[in-house]
Amino acid sequence: MSKEINVIQYGIGPIGLMITRFLSERERIKIIGAVDNDPLKIGKDLGELAGIHPLNIKVAGSLNSAMGIKPDAVILTTSSSLEKIKPQVLEILSHGINIVSTCEELVYPWITNPAAANEIDSAAKKCNAAVLSTGVNPGFLMDFLPLSLTAVCTKVNKITVERIQDAQFRRIPFQKKIGAGLTVEEFHQKVKEGSIRHVGLTESIHMIASGIGWQLDRTEDKIEPVIAEETFANGSLVIEKGRCLGVKQTGRGLKDNTEVITLNFTASVGQQETGERIIIDGTPPVDLTIKNGINGDTATCAIAVNAVSRIINTSPGLRTMADIEPLTCL
Repeated sequence: MSKEINVIQYGIGPIGLMITRFLSERERIKIIGAVDNDPLKIGKDLGELAGIHPLNIKVAGSLNSAMGIKPDAVILTTSSSLEKIKPQVLEILSHGINIVSTCEELVYPWITNPAAANEIDSAAKKCNAAVLSTGVNPGFLMDFLPLSLTAVCTKVNKITVERIQDAQFRRIPFQKKIGAGLTVEEFHQKVKEGSIRHVGLTESIHMIASGIGWQLDRTEDKIEPVIAEETFANGSLVIEKGRCLGVKQTGRGLKDNTEVITLNFTASVGQQETGERIIIDGTPPVDLTIKNGINGDTATCAIAVNAVSRIINTSPGLRTMADIEPLTCL
């Protein structure tokens, strides 16, 4: 990577601001604009919002207002929902700009939302730009990494991935997303509404299956609360006994009525045992453990930043982590 890469940040929430801090440390990636629809952020200096030195970049309310010169890429961090970000993606593509997104449902949407996937893919190819959505999960730990590990196998029977994390160290929006502090009744109601779930588990299953060449019969997704057996208190964070500490979610992919992919995701406040584990029942078998786990916020921001240098050299269209040159820390 020799030339300086110019980027615009679209979405200045907690993840966007962490990305700002990471980008400010990179010598060859330059932020040239920022976009957000929050009136309290529009007009403010991006660096000051991120808690670092002023960057002399004022947050704009629209992409057109943020563009002085055309950037090499936009880093899009606005929503987990594909339907919500699709207009933003198409708007960016209308300017012929590459996109790195953290939208979980865009990581592998070909099965879960083929209409949107095809629309974005066609728009990207038409304007000669590439679109990639990534993150720690989905985008790496529970899909791309286990898929890559199958390269050493001559046969794969089943893949199991476990991700267990202590949510007290995650951002507040994440704690709300997993239902921390709710009653059990409130938890189940929000599950019905679709506001509590780990977004992207099904997309991860389909990425793995597609990479191996498995035609799945169906996928299943089970969501349960993790309930506090005693009151949890750490500073201002207090969750009473009997309330929810977080979520336990299990995704399953079945082929010929046999479970061939199992993804176990647990995120709860005060979780004692944390870590990542990938088990491949194959020839040879693989059992990989990452002790203590990886901080999801830090890792998601890092992988998004590291993807920028790859996406600008990727062939046009909607891409997945399995399509592009492997990422490294740059």
